[in-house]
Amino acid sequence: MIDKVTLGVLANHCRAAAENMAYTLYRTAHSTFVKETEDFTTMIMDAAGLTVAVPKDLGATWYPGISYGRAIDLVEGGYRPGDIAFTNDPYSGFLATHAPDIHAWKPVFHDGEIVAFAGGHIHNTDMGGAVPASLSRALTEIHQEGIRFPPMKLYAEGVLDQKILDVMLLNVRKPEQNLGDLKALVGALNTGERKIAAMVAKFGVEGFRQGLAGLHDYAEHQARAILASIPDGEYRFADYADEDGENGNPVRLAVTLRIAGDEAVLDFTGTDPQLASSLNVPTGSDPRHTLLLVGVYYILYTLDPSLLLNAGLTRPFRCIVPEGTVLNPVFPAAVGMRSLTCARLRSLLFGVFGLAIPERMPAAPAGSSSIVNVMTTDERSRRTVIAALNPVVGGGGGMPHRDGPNGSGADAAYLKNTPIEINESEVPVQFLRYGLEPDSGGAGYHRGGLATVMEFRLFSPDTRITVRNRDRSHFRPWGILGGGPGAPSDMVVNPGTARARRLGNIDTFVVEPGDVVHIHSPGGGGRGAPFAREPERVLVDVERGYVSAARALADYGVAIRDGRVDEAATARHRDAAPPPPVHFRFGPEREAFEAVWTPAQYDALTAILAALPVHWRFFVKTKVFAAMRDAARDGGTATVEGAMRRVRRDFPQIP
Repeated sequence: MIDKVTLGVLANHCRAAAENMAYTLYRTAHSTFVKETEDFTTMIMDAAGLTVAVPKDLGATWYPGISYGRAIDLVEGGYRPGDIAFTNDPYSGFLATHAPDIHAWKPVFHDGEIVAFAGGHIHNTDMGGAVPASLSRALTEIHQEGIRFPPMKLYAEGVLDQKILDVMLLNVRKPEQNLGDLKALVGALNTGERKIAAMVAKFGVEGFRQGLAGLHDYAEHQARAILASIPDGEYRFADYADEDGENGNPVRLAVTLRIAGDEAVLDFTGTDPQLASSLNVPTGSDPRHTLLLVGVYYILYTLDPSLLLNAGLTRPFRCIVPEGTVLNPVFPAAVGMRSLTCARLRSLLFGVFGLAIPERMPAAPAGSSSIVNVMTTDERSRRTVIAALNPVVGGGGGMPHRDGPNGSGADAAYLKNTPIEINESEVPVQFLRYGLEPDSGGAGYHRGGLATVMEFRLFSPDTRITVRNRDRSHFRPWGILGGGPGAPSDMVVNPGTARARRLGNIDTFVVEPGDVVHIHSPGGGGRGAPFAREPERVLVDVERGYVSAARALADYGVAIRDGRVDEAATARHRDAAPPPPVHFRFGPEREAFEAVWTPAQYDALTAILAALPVHWRFFVKTKVFAAMRDAARDGGTATVEGAMRRVRRDFPQIP
């Protein structure tokens, strides 16, 4: 049994090893999206492929509970020293969660036995497929999203399989970027192997093995202590992604949280069926899949910053995710935009925990981290360029102790911005604006964080723009405990001109020379009653340009004249019409939608769809929505049961 002091020392060694791997990758990567935005991970794993340590300061924060076990077992022929295996197939082992993510792992041996794995992933700017950057919500099946590799060896006993690499590079749009980033990932794995060998030498092989198991046990203990502090009970919440595809129907995510002592069940029954678009999240019926629990990691770590970030955190949780739903699709559903749905999943979990422990939870973050990719011709070199520009991340939700962070939502703050000078030197674009969007944060005693706004001009014909993860242009980030919702997102080509066109959630489009693209994210939701916010703090927001004088009066009841608070007018406004106290403020769009689509209506729809074969569900859902709209337009009472009778009449082939 390893003692507590030694366990703490080992924890620091493992984290340092993961961070050394991350620095190796960060400093040697080629693409902007890896070397600047930092969409990558590195990790130390035990011999079963369970994550033991991840960096805290570099890379994506989605993966502390990830398990490589299923993918590790799918590699044929066993492992030998010098092997490196990889995959980017979302349906083989359910490790890679869309095709641009290449996960790789290297076994570390001691006396002929595997004692640990070094692992990690990179997000490739492009993996081929139907659109530049490989990702669009408009894609309908996995085959359109780029070349895929099941778990296999890229290196066998230290020797690269050149044929596999050649096939990959033949099918992508910028092979030199993929190759450079892949080499950087291999370098990081080699760094991890050296660091693990050093830990085995320091702690002894048995001490090292026992220590890794102890780190998992301790993280589990910390997670259970937090759950034990939350009142037992059952809590239900739902949230929506904006319209799915051409049909214009929202994507509903639903969860029932059941807490009993130091354990929790997350039941996602009531979530929409898998989609004909690429917003599906491939989890393979894994009851502890890391993508289902990312929001939980964030909540646990916020409640206890001393938390060890490893797979032990997942043990007190069990997820129920019906097969054939958007959170557990079956092959060959497209999954490229799973990150958009995952953002909504995080807001969903913030909301349901906001019912259980409202005094400790923030309002909704923006839940939209738009990644802008440009494929254009550089007029200087006449060469094609594909690159990711800055992520357009929204504001964080108002918190129990302070305002939400501006332009850095709690659920996507790991995505770093790229300096404008680097972008303009590598990509032929001209930035016109990059900053914060006024009046976008939800009103509250603690205001929601402001949205990010970006405008840039293009110069070449046939320039193709892909803006993935765009969402919250209709359903806003919600406020909590009386706080108001954040402002929605928007995207416009040539704003303020006769040629302006609003794109909504369209994420792939072509622009002409001289066109200007404007995009701004959502703002974070507010927390607490806006009329309780001190007038002096509202005045500071106005002085900083965060809030206009008009919104200060409308949202906060604070009248500002000549740069000062008009105390008499403020008192009159605040006494006249204080907003009613409510737990959540969703905004007029969601309130109007849920006046028709009540929880009871959704329960009825869920029961109908669950009884159908998977391939019928999205079709029937779409037809039921249309029949409900028709019934309301004709002046009748719209019910799911009535709509379904009409759908069965029109389509008697439905099972």
